[in-house]
Amino acid sequence: MEAIVLAGGLGSRLRSVVTDVPKPMAPISGKPFLYYLLRWLEKNGITRVILSVGYKWETIVNRFGDSFNSIDLAYSVEDSPLGTGGAIALAMKKLKGEQFFMINGDTLFNVNLSLLADFHKKGNHDLSIMLKQMSDFDRYGTVETDENNRITCFNEKAPCGEGLINGGIYIADKSIGNYFPDSDKFSFEKDFLEKNIGRLIFGGLASDEYFIDIGIPEDYKKAQTELTTL
Repeated sequence: MEAIVLAGGLGSRLRSVVTDVPKPMAPISGKPFLYYLLRWLEKNGITRVILSVGYKWETIVNRFGDSFNSIDLAYSVEDSPLGTGGAIALAMKKLKGEQFFMINGDTLFNVNLSLLADFHKKGNHDLSIMLKQMSDFDRYGTVETDENNRITCFNEKAPCGEGLINGGIYIADKSIGNYFPDSDKFSFEKDFLEKNIGRLIFGGLASDEYFIDIGIPEDYKKAQTELTTL
């Protein structure tokens, strides 16, 4: 199986503790965050990864080259920022197969990808997302599902006592590209996911596995000790 990893983030909220590298290259106990993400993908049987890169992309290429252990690496380079959707559409051109995983490059959600693949197939979904149950948060929007685990709504960020969030792990077929906007630059979340609720079938599989998002200094600090134990 193949995976696209979105690794073009600027990491602006981390600038107080991490400077001059793309967010996925933020050091965790002496190794880039991306190292831990690729190691997890390898454990999950992924054999080819397309790294969607932009800001200071040479840093990533120089560190990882064309392979990570048993994983073949390819690169999709944004010449200018394309938004999450535009970056995904560009990276999809490098896929060799029809089905792929997609992973946010600044989060690690320690789930079993085969469970998501089975869920996706059995539900006959157009796209499936791993969801994480969270408590007392305001950094994320929430996701609502029905009794069949199909996503019915994506809600904006707001203080929330308890709810499901998008865990940043997807599985889909390349055919979703037929529903992308015509523009090269667009938001995957706003311009594809939210606009295609009810038109396409999106499945949501919830998990209580370990989840970390290094996007803010507090969680980046937590990652320094927690990721090394995975």
